[in-house]
Amino acid sequence: MVKGILGKKLGMSQIFDEKGDKIPVTVIEAGPCQVQQVKTAEKDGYNAVQLGFEDTRESRTKKPQREYLKRNKLTPKKVVREIRCDEAPEEKTGDMVTIKLFQKGDYLDISGTSKGKGFQGGMKRCGWAGGKESHGSMSHRVPGSIGASSYPSKVDKGHPGPGHLGNGKVTVQNVEIIDVDTESNLIVVKGAIPGANGNYITIRFAKKKPFAERVIVEEEQQAEEEKAEEPAEAGETASGSVEETQSDGQSEKERSEKGQDEEPEAEKEEPKDGNEEKS
Repeated sequence: MVKGILGKKLGMSQIFDEKGDKIPVTVIEAGPCQVQQVKTAEKDGYNAVQLGFEDTRESRTKKPQREYLKRNKLTPKKVVREIRCDEAPEEKTGDMVTIKLFQKGDYLDISGTSKGKGFQGGMKRCGWAGGKESHGSMSHRVPGSIGASSYPSKVDKGHPGPGHLGNGKVTVQNVEIIDVDTESNLIVVKGAIPGANGNYITIRFAKKKPFAERVIVEEEQQAEEEKAEEPAEAGETASGSVEETQSDGQSEKERSEKGQDEEPEAEKEEPKDGNEEKS
């Protein structure tokens, strides 16, 4: 089974729970996604499903892709990404993946491209506290000394400092689903997710809260409910059949009694007719 889907961030809002507390939420348009390709460990070295999201013009796809899509009777998609699977996927090329695999209370790992903020200073980019705010400080927001002494006489690679901020892949883990609207393909999650409104995101089931355990529990509950319903249905059918036989028996008796009552009346009427003729 596919453990994820592609979507688009629509924006943020807020809702109120039963206690009246305000909860910030993000609305996501997720799917439907078409399976463009299925990869297996035997053929490709790993198990994955390639999903496509949002239709696009054929002219916007490359010629090799167009030939592949025509050969497999697929439609060109604007966003195509792979989602890894632990086992060989059950889906086939051309199948549709919808948000029906999600439900309220699930936890997700959502990946997207964060907002680009250009060149920023060290305090905003790295969280520095900054220097003293007094008049004689002269170093309120500057980086200060970052070099070493005679050894190693260089700045270590990766040292925090001013530079480009944002516009990178960010993953937010354990995001809770507040509501799922299968008709409109919308998912409402708690809190914020990376990216600006309209950015494309990848939605997967949370790694730290396994989805398989929840599926096993649901299957056991369904089996128990089916076992509990079976004897009740059998009792209802048995009682219904007994009542039907009783009602049929009563109707037959009533018919027979009515027939007996009607016969003498007919016999009595015949001599009356004869006497009238004689008179």
